[in-house]
Amino acid sequence: MVQRYYDKTEETGAGNPFRYRQGFLGDIRIRHTGGADVPIRELPPFLRALLVTDGTVTKILEAYFWEPVEIVTLRQEFVHAERPIAWTQIAPGDRVLIRHVHLSGMESERIYATASSVIRTQLIPEAFRQRLIDRRIGIGMLIRDSGMESYREVLEVGIEPEDGNYDPTLAPKKSDLIFRTYRIIIDGKPVILITERFPLHLYR
Repeated sequence: MVQRYYDKTEETGAGNPFRYRQGFLGDIRIRHTGGADVPIRELPPFLRALLVTDGTVTKILEAYFWEPVEIVTLRQEFVHAERPIAWTQIAPGDRVLIRHVHLSGMESERIYATASSVIRTQLIPEAFRQRLIDRRIGIGMLIRDSGMESYREVLEVGIEPEDGNYDPTLAPKKSDLIFRTYRIIIDGKPVILITERFPLHLYR
């Protein structure tokens, strides 16, 4: 989970057209790790919206699929970084909280997305930090309810084949996964790094 970020640099993120692009995305192409790049216009419209939203993904999924969506925590633990993670200014040996969750429809039991997070918990106020550790609140809800000034910066967008090193339970059949990685900046510091993945076949 953490390993995918070790080789990422600020220069890597600078090549992402979503990062600083203003206005209409137009002719942007999405990098496919297992094949040819895909024009963003060819993605399902709702997926295009998910890639650029800075709102709470859970609420957007509920509105689109019209059922309550719950966050199911599959893994949560503290680890020590073995190498630097430039995107969140994590140094080797720093203690971080990692989380891996499913966003699942409570009625259909379909898994609409997964999210993997690396969190510098020492930079989150104590009251909200404990709620997060106790799994009583999702990250989006944490930010919204806390009133903390925050900013989401998209660092990477792409398409991955499901048969790579990803969670095989994400989709009931083989499917490309659309992903985006972004960081949440709080009080001017990068605090949370999140990669969200969406199975393409559910959004067609």
